[in-house]
Amino acid sequence: MSVSETLLESISVESIPNEALANLDLTDFSLSLPDPNDEGLAEGQFLEEVDLAWQVCDRFDLQTDIWRGRILRTVRDREKANGEGRGTGFLKWLQEREISKSQAYSWIQLANSADTLMADGQLDADDIRQFSKRAFLETAQASAEVQQLIVDAARNGEKITRREVRQLSDEWTSMSSDHLPDDLKEKIAAHTIPTRYVAPLVREIDKLPESYQTPLKQAIADASDLDNIKLVTADAQRLTKYLTNTSQVQAIAQRSVNIDLALEEALRLGCLKLASDLVSQASQLEQAIAKLYGIWKRVATSADQLYVESGASTPNLLDLLNSLDSLASQNVTVQIGNDQSGRTIRLQITEEDQ
Repeated sequence: MSVSETLLESISVESIPNEALANLDLTDFSLSLPDPNDEGLAEGQFLEEVDLAWQVCDRFDLQTDIWRGRILRTVRDREKANGEGRGTGFLKWLQEREISKSQAYSWIQLANSADTLMADGQLDADDIRQFSKRAFLETAQASAEVQQLIVDAARNGEKITRREVRQLSDEWTSMSSDHLPDDLKEKIAAHTIPTRYVAPLVREIDKLPESYQTPLKQAIADASDLDNIKLVTADAQRLTKYLTNTSQVQAIAQRSVNIDLALEEALRLGCLKLASDLVSQASQLEQAIAKLYGIWKRVATSADQLYVESGASTPNLLDLLNSLDSLASQNVTVQIGNDQSGRTIRLQITEEDQ
């Protein structure tokens, strides 16, 4: 049995007696790596050998993390059954082993995904060895149809990396979509149009209300070449950004602007990108102002409290407070740049009750 096969062999915790754990020897973990100074070794062969060694570690890491998740789940469930119900015992167990709560639950999620796929009969231990760790995580998050495609490939002995997961996911997304005309699907099936360009288009159209999907679908039907697919994808992304941001900008909501008619006019002028960028920047500006106000309020409050605590015996502290008055007062002044090429920005912060 090769080193990689030994590493990827499923480990049953129950099969290791407690007294054997202390004597468990993993020092023979070794891989054959190419000599980086071997000038006679072709670059392609060098990268292939390094990649093979990396995949062995990746798959061994997957098996290990699945078992970590099962162990953590066991400890957590024990706490639920016999603890005080607040999870303090589980958290203490994590702290003693310097494991963060988020890391613990990511391992548990991985174990749950593995057990679900195996319980449904989709995968067995041998099939899991075909996956890299990241590929398995993405498979667990994929739709049931995509999972089945990936599982079938693993059962056929194919090595499953993130590239294979993305490719199969893109193929399913493209071929199962109702947004694409038949002639485009024929090109996809014939591999004349890469799915990595079509799948993002389908996902963007899915985000839009049906009324906005119609002109995009018509544009694809008029021309299903690669350049047009890229253009329509960009338009769909801008539409999504426009609709998302216009619903968030308070200045637009306060004026009851008809965003649909405004969009039609922008499209007629060929200014969709400009309109989309404008509302996106407006949304960012409102969020920045809200954040600025919160910080300014804390600065002003701290300055007021410190001023009350200071007095004649603290002249340097008073100098500090006076120097920060341009930031703590309602008239905020900030110098941007140096004295020669800079400029002064003045903002007046006025609070009004609703």
